Amino acid sequence: MSYIQGFVIPVPTASKDAFIAHARKADEVFIEHGALKIWECWGSDVPHGKVTDFYGAVAAKDDETVVFSWIEWPDKATSEAMHAKMDELTKTDPRFSMESNPPPFDGKRMIYGGFEPVVILGE
Repeated sequence: MSYIQGFVIPVPTASKDAFIAHARKADEVFIEHGALKIWECWGSDVPHGKVTDFYGAVAAKDDETVVFSWIEWPDKATSEAMHAKMDELTKTDPRFSMESNPPPFDGKRMIYGGFEPVVILGE
Protein backbone atom coordinates (compact mmCIF):
# COMPACT_ATOMS: atom_id res chain seq x y z
CA MET A 1 0.00 0.00 0.00
CA SER A 2 1.14 3.58 -0.67
CA TYR A 3 2.91 5.69 1.90
CA ILE A 4 2.29 9.44 2.12
CA GLN A 5 4.58 12.17 3.39
CA GLY A 6 2.86 15.46 4.16
CA PHE A 7 4.38 18.92 4.56
CA VAL A 8 3.11 22.33 5.65
CA ILE A 9 5.42 25.25 4.86
CA PRO A 10 5.15 29.02 5.33
CA VAL A 11 6.37 30.67 2.12
CA PRO A 12 6.75 34.42 1.56
CA THR A 13 3.80 35.36 -0.64
CA ALA A 14 6.06 37.43 -2.89
CA SER A 15 8.16 34.30 -3.50
CA LYS A 16 5.42 32.19 -5.08
CA ASP A 17 7.17 31.93 -8.46
CA ALA A 18 10.50 31.17 -6.79
CA PHE A 19 8.82 28.46 -4.72
CA ILE A 20 7.29 26.86 -7.81
CA ALA A 21 10.64 26.92 -9.63
CA HIS A 22 12.39 25.43 -6.59
CA ALA A 23 9.76 22.71 -6.19
CA ARG A 24 9.84 21.73 -9.87
CA LYS A 25 13.58 21.09 -9.65
CA ALA A 26 13.68 19.39 -6.25
CA ASP A 27 10.57 17.30 -6.86
CA GLU A 28 12.17 15.75 -9.96
CA VAL A 29 14.71 14.18 -7.62
CA PHE A 30 11.99 12.56 -5.51
CA ILE A 31 10.32 11.17 -8.65
CA GLU A 32 13.65 9.77 -9.86
CA HIS A 33 14.05 8.03 -6.50
CA GLY A 34 10.67 6.34 -6.51
CA ALA A 35 7.99 8.88 -5.61
CA LEU A 36 4.78 8.22 -7.54
CA LYS A 37 3.17 11.67 -7.33
CA ILE A 38 3.87 14.99 -5.70
CA TRP A 39 1.41 17.77 -4.97
CA GLU A 40 2.56 21.32 -4.14
CA CYS A 41 -0.53 23.31 -3.14
CA TRP A 42 -0.51 27.09 -2.64
CA GLY A 43 -2.96 28.19 0.06
CA SER A 44 -5.99 29.98 -1.35
CA ASP A 45 -8.69 29.36 1.28
CA VAL A 46 -6.89 28.74 4.57
CA PRO A 47 -8.93 30.15 7.45
CA HIS A 48 -7.45 31.51 10.63
CA GLY A 49 -8.65 29.46 13.58
CA LYS A 50 -9.59 30.51 17.09
CA VAL A 51 -7.63 27.75 18.81
CA THR A 52 -5.27 26.35 16.19
CA ASP A 53 -4.70 26.52 12.43
CA PHE A 54 -2.12 25.99 9.69
CA TYR A 55 -0.69 29.50 10.23
CA GLY A 56 0.01 28.84 13.89
CA ALA A 57 1.42 25.39 13.20
CA VAL A 58 4.21 26.88 11.09
CA ALA A 59 4.39 30.33 12.72
CA ALA A 60 3.41 31.97 9.42
CA LYS A 61 3.86 35.72 9.22
CA ASP A 62 1.40 38.18 7.67
CA ASP A 63 3.37 38.27 4.43
CA GLU A 64 3.51 34.47 4.06
CA THR A 65 1.21 31.93 2.44
CA VAL A 66 0.75 28.42 3.77
CA VAL A 67 1.77 25.68 1.33
CA PHE A 68 0.42 22.17 1.80
CA SER A 69 2.39 19.47 -0.01
CA TRP A 70 2.51 15.73 -0.07
CA ILE A 71 4.43 12.96 -1.74
CA GLU A 72 2.95 9.58 -2.59
CA TRP A 73 5.44 6.72 -2.38
CA PRO A 74 4.78 3.10 -3.36
CA ASP A 75 5.69 2.10 0.21
CA LYS A 76 7.47 3.32 3.32
CA ALA A 77 10.70 1.49 2.40
CA THR A 78 11.06 3.50 -0.84
CA SER A 79 10.53 6.74 1.07
CA GLU A 80 13.10 5.77 3.68
CA ALA A 81 15.63 4.78 1.00
CA MET A 82 15.31 8.21 -0.63
CA HIS A 83 15.65 10.03 2.67
CA ALA A 84 18.78 8.03 3.50
CA LYS A 85 20.32 9.51 0.32
CA MET A 86 19.30 13.13 0.95
CA ASP A 87 22.54 14.30 2.55
CA GLU A 88 24.52 12.88 -0.37
CA LEU A 89 22.12 14.40 -2.90
CA THR A 90 22.46 17.89 -1.42
CA LYS A 91 26.17 17.63 -2.29
CA THR A 92 25.94 15.90 -5.68
CA ASP A 93 22.68 16.97 -7.38
CA PRO A 94 22.34 20.69 -8.19
CA ARG A 95 18.52 20.42 -8.14
CA PHE A 96 18.78 19.44 -4.48
CA SER A 97 21.67 21.74 -3.55
CA MET A 98 21.13 24.55 -1.06
CA GLU A 99 23.55 26.68 -3.12
CA SER A 100 22.13 26.18 -6.61
CA ASN A 101 18.46 25.66 -5.69
CA PRO A 102 17.96 27.32 -2.30
CA PRO A 103 14.49 26.96 -0.82
CA PRO A 104 12.65 30.30 -0.72
CA PHE A 105 11.27 29.56 2.75
CA ASP A 106 12.40 28.95 6.31
CA GLY A 107 12.75 25.18 6.52
CA LYS A 108 12.95 25.35 10.32
CA ARG A 109 9.23 26.18 10.37
CA MET A 110 8.18 23.38 8.05
CA ILE A 111 6.18 20.58 9.64
CA TYR A 112 6.11 17.13 8.08
CA GLY A 113 5.31 13.53 8.75
CA GLY A 114 4.77 10.13 7.18
CA PHE A 115 1.33 8.54 6.98
CA GLU A 116 -0.13 5.18 6.10
CA PRO A 117 -3.45 5.53 4.27
CA VAL A 118 -6.40 3.90 6.00
CA VAL A 119 -9.23 5.06 3.70
CA ILE A 120 -8.87 5.91 0.00
CA LEU A 121 -11.88 6.83 -2.12
CA GLY A 122 -11.97 7.78 -5.79
CA GLU A 123 -9.21 8.26 -8.33
